[in-house]
Parts: sequence; C-alpha cells; structure tokens
Amino acid sequence: MDRQKNYIIPLFIPELACPFQCVFCDQKKISGALAIPTDEEIENTIETYLSSMDTNNVHVEIAFFGGNFTGIETETQIHFLESVQKYIREGRVSGLRVSTRPDYINRDNLEMLKSYSVNTIELGAQSLHDDVLLKSGRGHKVSDVVDASKLIKEMGFELGLQMMIGLPGDTKDKSLTTTEKIIELGASCTRIYPTLVIKGTKLEQLFNNGRYTPLSIDEALNWTKDILRLFEENNVTVLRIGLHPSEGLLSGHDLVAGPFHQSFRELVLTEIWNDNFKKLMKDNNHKQISITVNKKTLNYAIGYKSKNKNQLLKYFQEVKFIPSDNIGESEFHADYH
Repeated sequence: MDRQKNYIIPLFIPELACPFQCVFCDQKKISGALAIPTDEEIENTIETYLSSMDTNNVHVEIAFFGGNFTGIETETQIHFLESVQKYIREGRVSGLRVSTRPDYINRDNLEMLKSYSVNTIELGAQSLHDDVLLKSGRGHKVSDVVDASKLIKEMGFELGLQMMIGLPGDTKDKSLTTTEKIIELGASCTRIYPTLVIKGTKLEQLFNNGRYTPLSIDEALNWTKDILRLFEENNVTVLRIGLHPSEGLLSGHDLVAGPFHQSFRELVLTEIWNDNFKKLMKDNNHKQISITVNKKTLNYAIGYKSKNKNQLLKYFQEVKFIPSDNIGESEFHADYH
C-alpha cells in the first residue's frame, strides 16, 4: 500500500509589528519586501498548488508562514483563516498550519485557531538555551517554549519546533541538546536553519566588528547530519533543512557570510551516506561493488556531484548503484564481485 503523500501550500504573511529585533533578522526588509497578500492572491496561490498535485492518497495543509501569525491583530488572523475555509469544506485541503512565536501562545488564541481547522502549530524555538536566546535578541526564554509546547499538545494540535544552528553563543553540543529537548517536548516536525549573516541585521554589525563568526559550510554540515540522525531515530519529520534559496541569497545581494548553499539538504544527506559507506572502503580486495538502496534515496547515496560514488571508485574498479522499492530508505545492501 502506498504511503500517504503530504503537501504543504505556503502562504507568507509578513509580521508588521514584531516587538523584538532578533540579531539575524532584518525587520525593515521583511516588512518592506513582502506585501500582505490579497484574497485573490491567496486563492491563486492555492489553486496553482492544487492543480499541480497528484490528488490520490494525499494530505494537504495550507500554511500561514511569516514568523508570528498569532501576533497579528485577531481580526486579521480571522480574515486569513476564513479566506481558505472553502477548501476544507470542499475536502480539497485537510487542514491548516501556522507558524508563530512561543510567547504569543495562550489558550484563547489556540481555541480560536482550532475553530478554524488549524491542525499544526510551528513555533520558532531557534534554541533551547537561554544564553543563546538572549544573545540572539529573541525576547523569550526557554520556559516560554516549554509552556507553549505543553499547551499546544494539551489542546490536541500537532506541534512543530523550528531550530537554528550557529547562533551567537551556540555550540554543537548546545544544538544537539536543543534537538533532544525538541524531541522530549513531543514535536512531530521541525525545520533546521543554519544561521546566515544577512545585510542590514544586527548580526552583520557583530560580524563586521569581529564579535560573531558564522559556521563554515563544513561545520554546518557536520552539526546538521548528527541533528538529522537524532530526529529521524525519534520519528520527528524534518520538513526543511536550510533557508529557502531566495533571489537575494542566490545572487549574494542579501548574504554577507555564513553556510548558505542552495542544495544544503542534499549536501547533508550526502555526508550521512558517506559515513554509511566508510566501512565498505576498509580492507576490501574486491574489484566491483553493487549497492542496493531505496529509489527515493538513490541520489543522496550517489552523493552531490557523485561525491560518494567517486570516493568508492578509489577503492573499487566499478561501482554500481541499484534502486529498489524493497529496502528501507536509510538502509543499503552491498554485493561484491
């Protein structure tokens, strides 16, 4: 039986009145570059996504992103939520999800969200260490994340907790502890964002003054692969790894420094598979090897720009990858010839 496919239709609602200035965020850029979508634009976006989907055995959610949905005036929240209810009534969409801050969660706004078929609430936790949150200008504490998460779960929502790695004061150990706490809090999904230095932010000033050093791409990959393993071992779905490659990031116009790569997730998965294959490269006198992997993970097993295959070719005269539906997505089987 085919596994149900999950789709998220993103609608970006800029937060125009965020009370805090996180060091990694350019509030002026966020509020100026993104306009509040009209009802017509919302409908067009949803229809475009729905028309491109295979509608058999799917779970579709409409997501209101933008950082702090529950920080918007209640009347405006309701307007957005009401504008998409027809898709739920028609059965074309299963429910809604919103992203918000942990210190903007209370029983009243959760009851309102539930009445409009919101299934999932994603919180921007970023770190679960108070010193990192303080240095990053988040304006909330770990206790806010814990309290909000418990209330969200208590009221029957799916919980998502987003994290950032490489924030001021962060270490790999702290990020791994944050990962473990996210799992303990019962999150069903997460997003992992390496911290980037963006033009116009406080972080750019800290970077220019030598008071902040971003992770290198190799450090970010090393941290993320271990974090990803922990989440996967505990059945937490990782919805995204790395920032969306916007035009400003791709061109370098908005990026000052930091571990940005438009294929960051593929690089992480390449490194995980590279670790898996290291034992094949030790003490082996065979000339040929065939490696069977799940067809969904074939590209990652071969590696970004064939990195893993090329490394194996240093030990074997011939390396063949065989895609299969009959093996787990994290498993492989090697045959020597």
